[in-house]
Amino acid sequence: METNPIPVVTAQTSPYDDQRPGPGGLRKKTSVFESKRNYLQNYIQSVLSSIDLRDRQGSTVVVGSDGRYFSRTAIEVIVQMAAANGIGRLVIGHNGILSTPAVSCIIRKIKAIGGIILTASHNPGGPGGDFGIKFNVANGGPSSDTVTEKIYQVSRTLEEYAICPDLRIDLSRLGRQDFDLENKFKPFRVEIVDSVEVYLNMLRGIFDFNAIKGLLTGPEQLKIRIDAMNGVMGPYVRRILCDELGAPANSAVNCVPLEDFGGQYPDPNLTYAASLVESMKGGDFGFGAAFDADGDRCMILGQNAFFVHPSDSVAVMAANTSCIPYFRQMGLRGLARSMPTSTYTSPGKVVVITLNGICYTCLEISYSPCCCIFHPPCSAGSDHIREKDGLWSVLMWLSIMASRKQSVEEIVKDHWAKLGRNYVCRFDYEGIEPKVAFYLMRDLEAMITDKTFTSQKFAVGNNVYSVEKADNFEYIDPVDGTVARNQGLRIIFSDGSRLIFRLSGTSGGVGATIRIYAESYERDPEKHGRETQAVLGPLIAIALKISNIHERTGRRGPSVIT
Repeated sequence: METNPIPVVTAQTSPYDDQRPGPGGLRKKTSVFESKRNYLQNYIQSVLSSIDLRDRQGSTVVVGSDGRYFSRTAIEVIVQMAAANGIGRLVIGHNGILSTPAVSCIIRKIKAIGGIILTASHNPGGPGGDFGIKFNVANGGPSSDTVTEKIYQVSRTLEEYAICPDLRIDLSRLGRQDFDLENKFKPFRVEIVDSVEVYLNMLRGIFDFNAIKGLLTGPEQLKIRIDAMNGVMGPYVRRILCDELGAPANSAVNCVPLEDFGGQYPDPNLTYAASLVESMKGGDFGFGAAFDADGDRCMILGQNAFFVHPSDSVAVMAANTSCIPYFRQMGLRGLARSMPTSTYTSPGKVVVITLNGICYTCLEISYSPCCCIFHPPCSAGSDHIREKDGLWSVLMWLSIMASRKQSVEEIVKDHWAKLGRNYVCRFDYEGIEPKVAFYLMRDLEAMITDKTFTSQKFAVGNNVYSVEKADNFEYIDPVDGTVARNQGLRIIFSDGSRLIFRLSGTSGGVGATIRIYAESYERDPEKHGRETQAVLGPLIAIALKISNIHERTGRRGPSVIT
């Protein structure tokens, strides 16, 4: 306990007009947070002020980061400002480290009013990289549009912030740290907690750890290769997959969280996780996975670098929930997917929705299972938390392999044989000048929503595609009636093939990202082994032609192909 009460200071400031958070929070170049006067303090005050004072006073907030550069500095400011703004307790991961799924888990476990996550997801880190601040609400999930709008409106008129500049904490020391503040009746408390333990205990209640351990250590031992990409997942991979489930220590690589992620993009795809792909090609490992910086997404590979597309991954998991004790006990009440996700799913009720609480498994489009039903194009997951969860998906896959006693490739190909194969690919054009991206999407929307567009036919080689429907997708949430607009430009052809164009809201300070999705269904098992790019080549050609993206952006091709 501090001997002398710590003063609470009110500091004058001026508002910024560029602090509107997106689905992934507020993301900017790190230099913006570092160099702009009070930029960090303004945004933290806006987040805290968006919480009703009656709810805020004496409450608990969880704080964690993916370990990127500037996180420790930001955590110190968050602690000082939380204390000055009436928060009673902060729960912070050891050394500031907490994965996004772990933050969601802890919020729900201790009934906190929310959590602040310092991450820019798969964006690069370091002084020249990106930084982000994301606020998750009391259910453990990301802020709704209503909350983010309130934060933004506060930020536009902010004139002062409250802070305890003399308050210091030790992030390396586990346990409680109490502080007396001026004019406060109760001490302000900071608890530094083990980054993994609460999340691990939750996973023990979902999966059959004995079955997974048998797979990884038994006579037919499955050799795995897990790449944490120097992000937050290193401690989780080592503790859960190696220490708890018995995988050899050398199964896990790049497990030391680094402020710049080793100079790499912590993005789990075939481009940025190339070293994992190469290590899988030799056939020594039967299962591989890579995680993004904050641990909410992952990429799955089979032996010989057999790539599992995210849409295949979520469909396979949905079809095999009987392999998981949690689902055997709770049942599978429904499925949901975001609009850009492949229409390919397992049999069952499929709902296009993104708000919390409607069903137990959702199917989305990134590289991992996601429990966050209200976070548009992400991954797949269940209701164990309200976030995307990369490690959850890895344990799902290992559970399915242990139960079915098949390889990754065999499981996926069996699924295709039963239900057909949807060929899917995604082109990402990253770092586009925001105005160029905005006007490209505006012009494209005008073209496809013109009444004459639905009568058009596109001939590419021997293929003719007739437009059946084109729109800017929106939906009305069946839970609360809210309308989510501008979810992506969608072109559906008469044979069921699709093209989708989306302007990403998560590219932070590195410019805008335009994503193009192409999809085509094939029922004939004899045609399931074709090269994806060859199958979708005609659709991709149409996408490039109508968007004119190469000419308008000066690019010769996409940054990443998935």
